[in-house]
Amino acid sequence: MPAIPLPMSAHKPIRKAVFPVAGLGTRFLPATKAIPKEMLPIIDRPLIQYAVDEAREAGIEQLIFVTGRGKTAIVEHFDMAFELETTMKDRAKKLEVLEPTRIQPGNLVTVRQQVPMGLGHAIWCARAIVGDEPFAIFLPDELMIGQNDGSGGCMKQMVEAYNQVGGNLISVLEVPEEEVSSYGVIDPGARVAGIGAALTEVKGLVEKPPRGTAPSNLIISGRYILQPEVMRVLEGQSAGAGGEIQLTDAMAQMIGTQPFHAVTFAGRRFDCGNKIGFVEATLALALEREDMADEVRAMALRLLGVQG
Repeated sequence: MPAIPLPMSAHKPIRKAVFPVAGLGTRFLPATKAIPKEMLPIIDRPLIQYAVDEAREAGIEQLIFVTGRGKTAIVEHFDMAFELETTMKDRAKKLEVLEPTRIQPGNLVTVRQQVPMGLGHAIWCARAIVGDEPFAIFLPDELMIGQNDGSGGCMKQMVEAYNQVGGNLISVLEVPEEEVSSYGVIDPGARVAGIGAALTEVKGLVEKPPRGTAPSNLIISGRYILQPEVMRVLEGQSAGAGGEIQLTDAMAQMIGTQPFHAVTFAGRRFDCGNKIGFVEATLALALEREDMADEVRAMALRLLGVQG
């Protein structure tokens, strides 16, 4: 079915971000039976904290969590823990470690996705809060770590590109050709010159193409900036793969009706939705911390039976 032309909202700043955190986390059972997967720690910060920090760095003000049953710990993590803070003060312990968990009053909003009907449906659940503004989307399972070169995190790079071209943007990463069939990839158009980030026009989206048929090796990597008209598309969208409302299907309908670009992220991605990626992220970040890098490196060599 041809895409329905949509008016693009005025070029407004990105002030809001949606975090779909209603998933069951079944790949991490039994750990996630009572703990949301987004609260599993990479060293000493839960996954959701990394995503929130990335959003703040990009200048995003309002955080919208789309939650489900058993997810209250995510919200409580960003609440004031009166008993904990009082006890720490009484014991003369510094509270700076809790500073990243503080959210300005009114800047954290939650909505429920009562039925697990897919990522597109989760985003649609936030429609009343998003309103008529463009907004960002963060998939917390995708841990995106920027380079130490001043370019910032993934969303900061995307917002800077958005401020120049507007429209819709998705983050992408280059992967080896043999890995492409495991991901959604873009059908790329022309490269956009004169932009700080590596920006490419998006002509189409292909979900897990068979090996040898992919239009590129640029995979979609869990960060989006979308115009609010996507909510209209999701409103009338039929179920797609897996019987769920797919965000990719809605974005595909918008291509050709509004500007659509991909930002190639200058940084590293860890897929913390699976156990190997989670362990890799923990080890990689531990090796970069001054307070533990030497001991972690020595431990890893010892476990591998390598003489230091």
